[in-house]
Amino acid sequence: MKKGQEYCGTVEKVRFPNKGIVRITKEGRVNDDPAEKAVVKDVVKGQKIRFLVTKKKGGRAEGRLLEVTERSEDEITAKCPYFGTCGGCTMQNLPYDKQLKLKEEQVKELLSPVFEDNDDLERIWEGIKPSPVQFEYRNKMEFSFGDACIGGELEIGLHKKGSMYDIVSVPKCCIVDGDYRKILAETLYYFRGKGTPYYRKKEHTGYLRHLMIRKAERTGEILVDLVTTSEGSLKYSTPCTEKSLLEDYRDALLALKLEGKITGILNTVNDSPADAVKNDRTDILYGKDFFFEELCGLRFRITPFSFFQTNTLSAEVLYNTAREYIMSTMKPGKKPVVFDLYSGTGTISQVVSLVAEKVTGVEIVDEAVGAARENAELNGLHNVDFICGDVLKALDTIEDKPDLIILDPPRDGINPKAIKKVMDFGADHILYISCKPTSLTRDLAILKAHGYRPERMAAVDQFPNTVHVETVCLLEQK
Repeated sequence: MKKGQEYCGTVEKVRFPNKGIVRITKEGRVNDDPAEKAVVKDVVKGQKIRFLVTKKKGGRAEGRLLEVTERSEDEITAKCPYFGTCGGCTMQNLPYDKQLKLKEEQVKELLSPVFEDNDDLERIWEGIKPSPVQFEYRNKMEFSFGDACIGGELEIGLHKKGSMYDIVSVPKCCIVDGDYRKILAETLYYFRGKGTPYYRKKEHTGYLRHLMIRKAERTGEILVDLVTTSEGSLKYSTPCTEKSLLEDYRDALLALKLEGKITGILNTVNDSPADAVKNDRTDILYGKDFFFEELCGLRFRITPFSFFQTNTLSAEVLYNTAREYIMSTMKPGKKPVVFDLYSGTGTISQVVSLVAEKVTGVEIVDEAVGAARENAELNGLHNVDFICGDVLKALDTIEDKPDLIILDPPRDGINPKAIKKVMDFGADHILYISCKPTSLTRDLAILKAHGYRPERMAAVDQFPNTVHVETVCLLEQK
């Protein structure tokens, strides 16, 4: 294979997270040479495809999909009209049971090197737990303003697959419910009518940046946050003032007939050149800057930038699994002392506190710690404490000795130095919750080498129609 040339091939398998292994076909026959393989994303096992080699290094080739010449027998027609164009969902062309099977196979394949033999993994593996809902499950979405092509009219939606600039308008997005779609449509209609300019990342000019919508699954409360640059961007581009522009937008949203109820409309100012939702200042246009959600029988106050699992119903499956694992370690008449490291807004700390003697959460984000303390007080939980600080340093300040440590780190996993400190506590059990199985595999190998043996493990599908999956693992000190 050579860079820049097109080839045809058959997809043999798909590895995590989205890497199709494609074997080249020549003259209608599969080439048996093991070197004649390439990695191509966004494909399905069994497809026959045409692709372009974009990278060739050290005998390894990577390609970009050009065309599916023959569909896989597993494929179905995606429900979403933007599938394949939008950079969001990647598995909607697979039936849900096939999605679950693929994710389970991928996680087990990654984990298998950690175990002496496959029987050890099969002994503790408890399968993959499906999400209770496969569509309209997201309780938070961030949409971007932009255009579909250079010089095109204003759009609001998600980034086009493989592009940092082009926007795909998604008025019929299937992973959010009808209230999101109505707010999205009204926002686009309103600002197109006003001729409001969007923020251009290259020139650092323009006003409209992002639209963040959060909606509680259980209470139906909705928070809308329009993210813009500061007022100066409007002075020479529109005849209206920022005050009148935002007030009329607020009134347009409040006039919508929604299933849920808008409890807050905000304007967050972000003048950072980075293409991310950052908060320089947030002004309340209507209502309040938070809403309430209910999870596992507890109530949580959520602010615009609070971390909260994006699939409420599946998060309950995840947290109930974690709690059940912890309860399986308890000795009669004794509740465990628990550390929850990387505790975020303290959701799992509070869910676990119902079966624990004491829970100490550690989190580096000050706002998240504040929200965790407020929510613990809201739920009347007095056996939960939260420390703001880096896990690596905060562990030196805690005098308690834990019976069990919960690890729920970011995607990149745990700092190796922090792992050593975790093991130095000598806790009887560790519960590891991972949102990236490659990081989990690396960290499990370290924990296992220092005497912690995996005893129970399961995957939970938090993100249907995407490549992502959560994994829960209970380890015991041997």
